[in-house]
Amino acid sequence: MAMISQKVERHVVLLDENMSAREAATLMVEKHIGSVVVSRASQVIGLFTERDLASHVIRERRDPDQVKIKDVMRTMVPRVAPDETGEKCIELMKRHQCRHLMVYDKDAFVGIISLRDLLVLLLEEKEELIRQLTKYVTS
Repeated sequence: MAMISQKVERHVVLLDENMSAREAATLMVEKHIGSVVVSRASQVIGLFTERDLASHVIRERRDPDQVKIKDVMRTMVPRVAPDETGEKCIELMKRHQCRHLMVYDKDAFVGIISLRDLLVLLLEEKEELIRQLTKYVTS
């Protein structure tokens, strides 16, 4: 079972909690990312995602220039350690109905991992297993 440490996104975009939803969304589009980490005085306090924008701003017909990301972000993002397995992370995402996890090494924020990252990790793991089995069977 592969550990997630090799797939953790360590170069995350960190935005101040008082940024508007429009500013955050514009930055996310420019950087081709689906989520940003939200901070208060350099401390991680949550995660703002495309889903938050769609659910809490667009669907509710709120003005994205007036909505601060701190008011619509997810604050209870589950945490995992870098040595966690992909399978355990997917179980955690299912249980918490989320697509991102915060990765912490003890109390230090390391980065985030998305469902997409985990699927790539598991696919690579399965492909390697197939290669090894094929080599074993054909030799």
